[in-house]
Amino acid sequence: MSEEELHSEELLAQVAALPPLPGVYRYFDAQGALLYVGKARHLKRRVSSYFTKNHGGTRIGHMVSKIARMETTVVRSEAEALLLENNLIKTQNPKFNILFRDDKSYPYLKITGAPGAPVGQGSPSQVFPRMAYYRGSVDKKHRYFGPYPSAWAVKESIQLLQKVFRLRTCEDTVFANRTRPCLLFQIKRCSGPCVDLVSPEAYAADVQHAEALLRGETQEVLKAMEVRMMAHSDKLEFEQAADVRNQMQALSRVLHQQSIETTDDKDVDILAVRVQGGRACVNLAMVRGGRHLGDRPYFPVHVEDAAAIHEEEEDAAVPALAEGEGGADTAPASPARKRRVEALVLEAFIAQHYIGVPVPPVLVCSEPVDKALMEALSEQTGVRVNAIHQPREQRRAWLDMAQKNADLQLARLLAEEGSQQARTRALVEALDLPPEDLDQLTIECFDISHTAGESTQASCVVFHHHKMQSSEYRRYKIEGITGGDDYAAMRQVLTRRYSKVVEAAREAGGIDFAAAPPPDTGNAEGAVKPKGVARLPDLVLIDGGKGQVGVAREVFTALGLDLTRIVGVEKGEGRKVGLEELVFADGREKVYLGKDSAALMLVAQIRDEAHRFAITGMRAARAKVRVGGGQLEEIPGVGPKKRARLLQRFGGVRGVASASVEDLITVDGISRDLAEEIYKALR
Repeated sequence: MSEEELHSEELLAQVAALPPLPGVYRYFDAQGALLYVGKARHLKRRVSSYFTKNHGGTRIGHMVSKIARMETTVVRSEAEALLLENNLIKTQNPKFNILFRDDKSYPYLKITGAPGAPVGQGSPSQVFPRMAYYRGSVDKKHRYFGPYPSAWAVKESIQLLQKVFRLRTCEDTVFANRTRPCLLFQIKRCSGPCVDLVSPEAYAADVQHAEALLRGETQEVLKAMEVRMMAHSDKLEFEQAADVRNQMQALSRVLHQQSIETTDDKDVDILAVRVQGGRACVNLAMVRGGRHLGDRPYFPVHVEDAAAIHEEEEDAAVPALAEGEGGADTAPASPARKRRVEALVLEAFIAQHYIGVPVPPVLVCSEPVDKALMEALSEQTGVRVNAIHQPREQRRAWLDMAQKNADLQLARLLAEEGSQQARTRALVEALDLPPEDLDQLTIECFDISHTAGESTQASCVVFHHHKMQSSEYRRYKIEGITGGDDYAAMRQVLTRRYSKVVEAAREAGGIDFAAAPPPDTGNAEGAVKPKGVARLPDLVLIDGGKGQVGVAREVFTALGLDLTRIVGVEKGEGRKVGLEELVFADGREKVYLGKDSAALMLVAQIRDEAHRFAITGMRAARAKVRVGGGQLEEIPGVGPKKRARLLQRFGGVRGVASASVEDLITVDGISRDLAEEIYKALR
């Protein structure tokens, strides 16, 4: 059967009507899931190649056979298409693109106060700026340096500046209420601005020097400090001159210990990629202000599928070139033209990573990077970005270090995944589960947590593809039961979890749980509902023995579900770890796997995660009830970030309630109008 016969006439007509313009195309399957996002200089030619050839049993053929719907967006240039493509890839997670998961936001070193503010005026943050670790969106109210690859790198930089320039790190509320200097002053890590032991002018000079050092202007800082020292000496201010001399000595020691480079490279990212065993690692090392701050590994998914599709796209470009159609989308697939998988992974990382993240002017890369990508990146950021593939001297040393770390991180990942797959296989064998596809083996585990019947919560954690899937976790608020009745709580959560699955499956014409509709989350708390179609798990783990398993058996019997899926994890003698026994709902005898069993290790891992998730939810709910945390949530304009800042600054809701309007407006993001609203709401 040809590719045309697999698709509707409407879809093929849409393909035939595409314009010969640059743009982005998106393929969807029958359930509406996004399969693939691609860019093209010539939309009609590129998209038509998918539907006019027989791709056989290849990966691209597998993808094309699933296409049920298509969307396209026409743009002005190939550069715009490249940027739009990677924005869509990052935000919509297509199944057949190389995809880098979003990591946590990068940390910054923050110096309070706006740049250029007059000395000696304003709040303590303006008069005596404070250094702090910061993670989140930046604004113009303060100065930010970074991003840094890790929290450790930020804290190490703060310690460096404390040693040399003795800038304060205390909160403004602490600063305003000091009557004598703290321990940091005693150990010469702070100049004591809280009790006026340093003038605003001298402190401002130290702040300027600290900022210059963070920008990599080390020699300029030393020269400025020398001029300052000589000026004090000429005025016979020998004590002040000695202080500046001591600062210079401390800075020289730090520069030597930290091996801070004095080359022209101030801000550089070093990117090394390794691919092995179907997995890839991109190791990102950061140089900021001439200092090597460390690195961070990234592990993309869908590498094999995306690489195979790209290779077949390049092969398909050869006939078009023979017909005289040239262009970026139809370049010959010669050995010199074909890019290695490593280059594809690296380009995907660059295109996705620097969306919303500051990009330095120089990228040192282990693989050559497409010029069109660098031009698009420069256009997006407004900064001319250069990619260097074969560096020399110091840049070569940086790249060699990054490549070594990429090798180590990828080897670690492969070892961990191999161990986890072995645990999954051991559990399948121990429980006689169908070993057809270990990757698809899905396990859900339930646990109940409360404190003397207060704030009862149930947790459901999910395991598949050999790892815990935190985005699919759920918490359930248990209501309408006697406090402390774990059996009733378990009955309620299992019923809420699976009853809707059964109803929807029956309405669809029979109970086919391999592709069941999503379970009901009711009042479930936790992460956003996972995309795609949910399914009844292959195994349901219950944290408990015969009693809890009996409740699960009653629920499954009432719903008409398979009892062999239920397994209870019963504490062993003395409740010791490693002595747990498995209890079955279908009447089988208990099983003790042995404390060294890989299968028991996996069961314990999932059970412990369910327990952790339940306890954290229960504690949060209990704290909300006891200290009135919900009062802040009910105030319009106070979101999670502002609420966290208020609670951190004043030590809890009671502290916020007792604060004055003037105290409240000292918190970042709290205007006077909002402070007055908070003041009224909590009284």
